[in-house]
Amino acid sequence: MPRESKKDRRERADQVYDILQDEYPDAHCALVHQNPYELTVATILSAQCTDERVNKVTPVLFDAYPTPEDLAGARQEDVEEIIHSTGFYRNKARNLIGMAEAVVEEHGGEVPRSMKALAALPGIGRKTANVVLGNAFGIDEGVVVDTHVKRISKRLGFTRHTNPKKVERDLIELFPRERWTMLAHLLIFHGRRICKARKPLCPECPVAHLCPSAEV
Repeated sequence: MPRESKKDRRERADQVYDILQDEYPDAHCALVHQNPYELTVATILSAQCTDERVNKVTPVLFDAYPTPEDLAGARQEDVEEIIHSTGFYRNKARNLIGMAEAVVEEHGGEVPRSMKALAALPGIGRKTANVVLGNAFGIDEGVVVDTHVKRISKRLGFTRHTNPKKVERDLIELFPRERWTMLAHLLIFHGRRICKARKPLCPECPVAHLCPSAEV
């Protein structure tokens, strides 16, 4: 693909978004949750773990600790036992309890709605905060950059970087704010179904004609 101007890249990005939206009308956050607290917990657990595994663990966890107040008063060993299969369970249990304590003590038991306040909670970085803000509160503060988003953004020529913060910065420049949350869902769905890490299914890809990496 010839060298693009910023204007041409934005136009191509818009086309890719529209096509993927038509292709994956059911794109959504895969972490099952009923409220901001549950999504925050699930996202912390999802680090280095599949969403499927997290979704098997969280019903038991939420049954035992349905509110931040309940989790704040939990014994770490009890939380560890429930979340053991998600990996890094000691650190995750410590972060979950610390997050719940901070939510109760500093935010009246309500998960905060700002990037600054969320990122200050134990176990939460910018990625987790973006997940919570976009999916629990409908606030497009940034773009969630996971392994799928990072890989596909680079293949599509939307970024040259692999550092998540730099990838997010490039995507924010390309796409309008109201698309930031859904963009991540679309790229994740596309990454799981077509643009796979080891062997992308380029002949089946609906945006192959817009992709500089396509092998068609």
